[in-house]
Amino acid sequence: MAGSGKHPIMSSTPLQVLFYLNGWYFAAYFIAESLMFVYKGFLLPYPPANLTLDVVLLLLFVGLESLRIFYGCKGNLTERSLAMFVSLLILVLCTVLSVYYLLLQTFVLRLEFILNIVLLCFYALEMLLGILSISAFSRSKVY
Repeated sequence: MAGSGKHPIMSSTPLQVLFYLNGWYFAAYFIAESLMFVYKGFLLPYPPANLTLDVVLLLLFVGLESLRIFYGCKGNLTERSLAMFVSLLILVLCTVLSVYYLLLQTFVLRLEFILNIVLLCFYALEMLLGILSISAFSRSKVY
């Protein structure tokens, strides 16, 4: 037993480490993706409307990823199921954006393909650990 002895600590250390690692990975991902858009914009026949859409979606992706990590960390550390659930909902949106960058954008470079596969692996692990954490938090309610 930890804390005041009323209930055990249920927050997930592996999930917290994964949030931390994913935060750093996504920062590198964002920089790499931004540089690849510059490369594609100058050297490839990228339609301006498509390039604009892809850049706007990348900025949306950064915002959603930041919110997801914030709510996930907060929910895990405070053992709040609602915050973890919000993080998992945002994770679904981030997964859709990652799949878009993996398969659906106008030009997909090999490096983008690899970066998005790694990101989706992070997301799969976070989804699994997030569901397990929500389950643990829900079972440990002290009345």
